[in-house]
Amino acid sequence: MKPEMSANIASYLEIHRQRMLDELCDLLRIPSVSADSKHRDDVRSAAQWLMERISELGLEPELWETRGHPVVFAEHLVDKNLPTLLMYGHYDVQPPDPLELWDTPPFEPTIKTTSIHPEGAIFARGACDDKGQMYMHIKALEVLKAQGGGLPCNIKLLIEGEEEVGSAHLAETIQEHRNRLDCDLVLISDTDMISRELPSICVGLRGLSYLEVRVDGPSRDLHSGMYGGAVDNPANVLARMIAKLHDDQGRIAIPGFYDEVAELSQQERAALSRAPFNENEYRESIGLSAVFGEAGYSVPERVSIRPSLDVNGMWSGYTGEGAKTVLPATAHAKISMRLVPDQNPRKLTELCANYLKQIAPPTVKVTITPHHGGMPYVAPLDTPAYQAASEAMQMTFGIEPVPVRGGGSIPIVPLFEELLGAKSLLMGFGLASDAIHSPNEHYGVFNFFKGIETLSVFLNQYSTSSERA
Repeated sequence: MKPEMSANIASYLEIHRQRMLDELCDLLRIPSVSADSKHRDDVRSAAQWLMERISELGLEPELWETRGHPVVFAEHLVDKNLPTLLMYGHYDVQPPDPLELWDTPPFEPTIKTTSIHPEGAIFARGACDDKGQMYMHIKALEVLKAQGGGLPCNIKLLIEGEEEVGSAHLAETIQEHRNRLDCDLVLISDTDMISRELPSICVGLRGLSYLEVRVDGPSRDLHSGMYGGAVDNPANVLARMIAKLHDDQGRIAIPGFYDEVAELSQQERAALSRAPFNENEYRESIGLSAVFGEAGYSVPERVSIRPSLDVNGMWSGYTGEGAKTVLPATAHAKISMRLVPDQNPRKLTELCANYLKQIAPPTVKVTITPHHGGMPYVAPLDTPAYQAASEAMQMTFGIEPVPVRGGGSIPIVPLFEELLGAKSLLMGFGLASDAIHSPNEHYGVFNFFKGIETLSVFLNQYSTSSERA
């Protein structure tokens, strides 16, 4: 990219800084919680809001209906000889609960300065995951169109409203519109980077298997004085079962769980360890007195190249204020497993379900309900797309980015490869401290604008690097 164009991008962003922030805050005010049926109209409102902003760029967006929430699609085809980039994001958000833990209302965006974000951070549900990062794509297109030269490659936008509920209808939507979605690369900004000073590119994601466990005992809640000691309490049973999911060394105790785990070589582990990590800072950032996990692996490795199993929620009996001496009839738990190459989520769900039923006593009935899941993903580094992303980040941040593997899951990434035959580039600008999925989620103003700038540069670099390849 020519130096004058880079300067023009920075100048344009400075001039339009407040307007772009105001637009993002308008989007964040829409409570587009896809998991809650009460917000169904709000989810659609967010889609329609995006349609209006995309129309302002001179594109003609389309609203693709699904059996759930709609998908926003738009395209700008420059030249069939140029590469085609599919820019993916999602406009739905996680539920904001528990509301009492938010410092400011989750759908009233508030900009506050912090030690990490001296220029300010936008506090709101969806600020980082993924409205703020998704909207960078749209603003990068605006920036490039404003330079007078048009877009450097073919662009397609695919923005869904069900990512936070497992992209339940995305596969059938892709299959239905397969001829419209042909592309050379999928660009996704829904991950984080190491820090503002040291950018990174995510080159791997863990897969996901999610299931719900229900333990049934007596036909109704019982008086714990009259029946306690003679009836096996489902809450007690579930607690004993969950305690058997790990051994004392932090390894998952399900038979066969590690059979297909791809082990990395020492050289691969050494390359990933280039990312700086301070255990004391890690513990302090989340209020831990000590870390825990599988022996023989560092903390960064435990949350990236090794699988994990966690209870995401448990409930049973009386949980209100005061006391109620009840022996509950049922107990429930939600469990997620993060998987690594070459683990298959369907197989792991079956292994976990069978193990839970096996260790349950005959005094209860166990029901397992599988929920959404996704395959693990590893991206190659020797591609024009990765090289273009690395060059773009080096230009805007002034330092070469580090390749890292993320601990989270984006089930649509392997889905895109399966259905479209296209690799994905995970170029995110969030930080691990942004509290996504938690109260007080936020996204740095610096990150938002640096992301727009970097994506603008990347689009030019990708077009030229693809031509060189």
